Amino acid sequence: MSFEGKLALVTGSGRGIGRATALKLASLGCDIIVNYFRRRETAESTAKDIQALGVRAEVVKANVGDPAKIDEMFDTIANRFGYLDILISNAASGVGRPIMDVDVKAWDWTMDINAKAFLLCVQRAVQLMEGRAGTVVSISSLGSRFVWPTYAAVGVSKAALEALTRYLAIEMIPKGIRVNAVSASAVNTEALQFYIREGYVKDSKQTTPAGRMVTPEDVANVVAFLCSEEAFMIRGQTIVVDGGTSVAPFIPGGQEQA
Repeated sequence: MSFEGKLALVTGSGRGIGRATALKLASLGCDIIVNYFRRRETAESTAKDIQALGVRAEVVKANVGDPAKIDEMFDTIANRFGYLDILISNAASGVGRPIMDVDVKAWDWTMDINAKAFLLCVQRAVQLMEGRAGTVVSISSLGSRFVWPTYAAVGVSKAALEALTRYLAIEMIPKGIRVNAVSASAVNTEALQFYIREGYVKDSKQTTPAGRMVTPEDVANVVAFLCSEEAFMIRGQTIVVDGGTSVAPFIPGGQEQA
């Protein structure tokens, strides 16, 4: 795979899955727009590592939960570059509460960042992808299909994200744009450590049949494939990266990898 000469926007790419995805695409020759909201130092660190791979990196601050900030971000991209080839909708947030404790503010916050932002980003990205055979990948989670404690608002927002992926995939075909999603189980990130500390999920090393936790790099590898020409005929799909958890959830430990 090669993405030489292409430009990708990866939302929430200062850390975690977003950072791993940005670095993976950069390693294949792609220039990267690093989006962040709160932690500029992590975004700049990601950009520095991208530049070390010999490609261009631009850091753009934007809260994708705010439609006005999404417009500002895409205006910046249009002014600095004038085009876009790849959109990775990775930025996510949410409120961890039992469903009966989710108030309107928590619900709207979660939906705005995890679902509405995806739609608004695609609507703007399409304008910059015209004539460039663009690709879009959204990042979901198994919580869209399985019920996890205190994950109701996030899980529903991820289900909406996957539904949007399917609808957009068909509507974008005439524009030459491919749209897919990647759904991961518990990934070894800073966000997961919060859920483990709070006792909401177990250490995935105990429950993943593959014998180890899913890493951000595992997810990034699949994202990169979906952005490549090799995945041309994959449209509107949600590809699961979970080490077998969703098909054999009760097998403890699995086989340790050498």
